Amino acid sequence: MDMPLKLFNSANESSLENQSRRQFIKACAASGALIVGAGYLPITSAEQSSRGKHRDALVFNAFVKITPDNRVVVVIKHLDKGQGVTTGLATIVAEEMDANWSQVGWEFAPADATKYNNLFWGPNQGTGGSTAIANSWQQLRNAGAAARAMFVNAAAKKWGVDSSAVTVSDGFVKSSTHRASFGELIELALKEQAPETPTLKSAGQFRLIGKKIPRIDSPEKTTGQATYTQDIQLENMLTALVLYPPQEGGVLVSFDDSAAKKIDGFHAAFKIPKGLAVLATSFWAAKKARDAVIAKWDLASCETRSSEELFKNYRKVAEKAGTAVTQKGDVEKELAHSKAGEHIVEALYQLPYLAHATMEPMNCVALVGDSSCELWFGSQSPTMDQHDASQLLGIAPEKVVINTLFAGGSFGRRACPNDYVVDAIAIARQIKNRPVKMVWTREDDMLRGKYRPMAVHKVRAKVSSKGGISAWHHHSVAQAILRGTPLEGLINGPVEGTLTEGIHDLPYSTASLRVEGTELPSTTSGLWWRSVGHSGNAFAVECFVDQLAHAVEKDPLEFRRALLQGQSRYLGVLNLLAEKADWSKPLPKGHAKGIAVHKAMGSWVAQLAEVSFDKEKNLQVDRVVCAVDCGIAINPDIVKAQMEGSIGFALGAVFGEQVTLEKGVVNQKNFDAYTPLRFSQMPKVEVHIVPSAEPPTGVGEPGVPPLTPAVANAVFALTGKPVYSLPIEL
Repeated sequence: MDMPLKLFNSANESSLENQSRRQFIKACAASGALIVGAGYLPITSAEQSSRGKHRDALVFNAFVKITPDNRVVVVIKHLDKGQGVTTGLATIVAEEMDANWSQVGWEFAPADATKYNNLFWGPNQGTGGSTAIANSWQQLRNAGAAARAMFVNAAAKKWGVDSSAVTVSDGFVKSSTHRASFGELIELALKEQAPETPTLKSAGQFRLIGKKIPRIDSPEKTTGQATYTQDIQLENMLTALVLYPPQEGGVLVSFDDSAAKKIDGFHAAFKIPKGLAVLATSFWAAKKARDAVIAKWDLASCETRSSEELFKNYRKVAEKAGTAVTQKGDVEKELAHSKAGEHIVEALYQLPYLAHATMEPMNCVALVGDSSCELWFGSQSPTMDQHDASQLLGIAPEKVVINTLFAGGSFGRRACPNDYVVDAIAIARQIKNRPVKMVWTREDDMLRGKYRPMAVHKVRAKVSSKGGISAWHHHSVAQAILRGTPLEGLINGPVEGTLTEGIHDLPYSTASLRVEGTELPSTTSGLWWRSVGHSGNAFAVECFVDQLAHAVEKDPLEFRRALLQGQSRYLGVLNLLAEKADWSKPLPKGHAKGIAVHKAMGSWVAQLAEVSFDKEKNLQVDRVVCAVDCGIAINPDIVKAQMEGSIGFALGAVFGEQVTLEKGVVNQKNFDAYTPLRFSQMPKVEVHIVPSAEPPTGVGEPGVPPLTPAVANAVFALTGKPVYSLPIEL
């Protein structure tokens, strides 16, 4: 196939690739109702030999393998980027198999959407949206229970007893007179027919689910045995760095690599679509060579405005009418007048660009052959990565092998579209049959960040002295993440959903509601950031709710409770929070507390923040209490860890994280200027989980949105001045 090899010859031809990807995404989105691999997928005899890292294991279904030495190997279809998904998914299988936790192992699934698709995403394999546990819950229960049934039936036949007389516990199959391990019965069990609808445990029978059990990935990570992309060392491998334009959208005009050629280890420098690839035999040689290259750029199409200019325009647009997303009642009529006992309140909230700033910068190892491609990296979207490679190289997607590794954080950055993976493939195709490790420095990672979009929210509402809201008008102005990208086909409606998620379905009771959105384009790319649009939208909504409560002199907690009648799970987390945080107990002078509640990724989270000022009059957050309803907590310790991590992550946005532009150029290039939360700023955190028998929902992101408004509301309570922007500056 000739066309993909010419995709980058001109701007018009480059758009052909985007069009191809858009068509692919639209086709996937259109088939969203089709659940590929919804079951546990029994396998054929030809597939029974293991292709993963446990080569001696025999395959029982797509998710369960057993080794002769009695190891239960769970195949993990989602990327582990630090969130503990390997432990959570393995626990579900081990529970239904009645395996002993000490015998459970795991391996990443290959890139194969026919078996390992995300059940919420149609025929797409991928990790995101805090869906890993939620979409796998029933599937992995079935997989574990089916394997267990095969062992029970095999043992019953061997021992000449009825299957009802055979039990499984702690990794052993037993009858009144016999006992055998999985490994001892493996050959016989493989001959059994897997049940189509295996019998599942009741919640009361769970031994592992809901318990604090050790993370399955901790030994590898604490001993340095876990493999990340940077650990990959292949024979004859080259290291590549890319010299990117100083601003996104810049085009390489010419370059002089004469000085680079004098550096020991230098291999080559050549143009790729987004910049100049510089290759050498080591990272340090590639870094020095890249620094020595002189490049000329065409920046005519790049952003030229500074952050304040952008915000000025955002604020101007926010004052105008936007595109309606939600309309209930006549908001404008209600807001046109007020009578005694009614208050019209309005506010304008402002949020900056934010970087993902993962501890492991983006990287990828690529090996391109004449009709093949093999990749090593933490792939968050294997199906899309295969598609991108196939389009670029003109080969079938199944010819693209992805070796999924651990990833050192993502927070949305490793989700598609994966620009850095495409760059690695573009480099490797010019060095065929020789592996190339493409590495980003911290500066590359920050400057090529694809940031959480900046946003402005204009909110107006009318509230009565009794606490009822008769009108709420909300206009969200932000950059769309998907508009103009290959994923644009996923946009369903006149405004991209990220602008109004958590707003258009406002949980608070209002007589009339109008939610509007306006998308403002920029050549500075945006991307989903941990909790996506919820991260900023919750700040605007929950800060405004406190301002409404203040206007009518209502307790912020009681004000929310009154407006959330009938919303049992919102009330559940609020009530648990109030109890555990001693909401009614006064704090010492100079201290104050604030609350916020939000639903994201199917989970409900309420948080309370206590704040004060230190001796230098700097804001400090002393304590955060969190209540979460995420359905069944597979591993409560991991749920708590994710809430704690989310709180720390969001606090960075409170204390100083922001990406600013100066004439279109990003100011923050490393952690000296972009300042994530420091250890000294981390407060005491308490996490409480609402007991639930509901199916599990996400925990990787829902803890982020309520934190910033909870802190802002505490500052409001302490100073009497509302907070309208992040980071908080007093």
